[in-house]
Amino acid sequence: MLKKRKLARGVAIAGAGMSKFGMFREKNSKDLFAEAFGEMVSSVDKGIDPRDIDAMYLGNFTNDFFVHQSHWGPIISDLIGLTPKPATRTEGACASSALAFREGVFAIASGFYDIVLVGGVEEMSKRTTEEVAEGLALATVPYEGEVGFTFPGVFGALATAYFAKYGASREDLMNITIKSHNNAPLNPKAQFPITIRDIMETRKKSAAHKGLPVPDWSDEKAFLSDPSVNPVVAWPMHLYDCCPISDGASCMLLVAEDIVSNFTDDPIYVAGIGQGSGRGLHASDSLTSFEATRYAAQEAYGMAGLGPESIQFAEVHDCFSMAELVHVEDLGFFEPGQGFRAIADGATALNGQIPINTSGGLKCKGHPVGATGVSQLYEVWTQLRGKAGKRQVPKDNLRVGAAHNLGGTGGTCTFTILERR
Repeated sequence: MLKKRKLARGVAIAGAGMSKFGMFREKNSKDLFAEAFGEMVSSVDKGIDPRDIDAMYLGNFTNDFFVHQSHWGPIISDLIGLTPKPATRTEGACASSALAFREGVFAIASGFYDIVLVGGVEEMSKRTTEEVAEGLALATVPYEGEVGFTFPGVFGALATAYFAKYGASREDLMNITIKSHNNAPLNPKAQFPITIRDIMETRKKSAAHKGLPVPDWSDEKAFLSDPSVNPVVAWPMHLYDCCPISDGASCMLLVAEDIVSNFTDDPIYVAGIGQGSGRGLHASDSLTSFEATRYAAQEAYGMAGLGPESIQFAEVHDCFSMAELVHVEDLGFFEPGQGFRAIADGATALNGQIPINTSGGLKCKGHPVGATGVSQLYEVWTQLRGKAGKRQVPKDNLRVGAAHNLGGTGGTCTFTILERR
């Protein structure tokens, strides 16, 4: 049983910003972060003078590899005029900016700082697909990387194990893909704001326009079952089960609870925060669960004094459709082996029991790895403030949301619970 931890000082989010996610060959990391930072500044209801920010924590995973430039903390600090204030880079693979958020929370809770900027950035589109796969594979543990176990292979192995253990099938992964694509068009920041049905109809019209045979897909699942448009990547993972290559940035302004009224009358508070680590897939006790996720969730629930039943919606780390299925069970939203049935029944849809990835998730919103963690928290913050527009969770008294971020093959996991009081 984990010790129930509490922050020595409350921490609130006073503002947040996020660039549009996508592949932007004409933009660099500084351009992307400037876009996110500008939105953050304008989002602070009562204003913020950037010169009052005490420190910055910035998540970034592999710009060293992708753009041959390291040491991003001071580069971004100089860009937004924070120098000579301290700027620290955090790295936890795909959870890099979630760690930046966590460090910012602790810096304020300790009493050392009052106002902290946290965020992340990644620039991936300048590299080929093969090079991106090589860069991301740096997050595997050596035993996995040495045998060429890339991330599609990792989650393909998880899916195969889950199918064998619980009786799920590819159709259950399609339910997740379709749901994510239904949410994404409602998010103006999303990289792929298009439904599977719209993709299907567009391809039909294109074939007719070119005088080619028009495919006879009857529905989204028929389309996703066609290997000519949805080929295998790593069985049973197909193309539409995978997140894209993305560029993007995100940031948040954290302030001490006792001074947050100086910045906004609508703050969102950190209710619970947890982090776990794992030994890698090769040493895991189970191929259908992540030990780091379970640990991080237990820590965050304990701090918040809440259980899974209290979470009204969540962003979870769906780098692949299979990842979402495993995570919603590890986080306690559904019993092991029951998640795929609940998803099929619509429990995770926007109007369901517990909406998951209202943003479109990593799958459709995009996954610029260093920016992902804070971008998930940006979505939770947006929803809790009632500012999500057409994708707003349709629940009365929306008060508690959460974000789950996974790095590597389960090596780093964070789970953060935010609350509107």
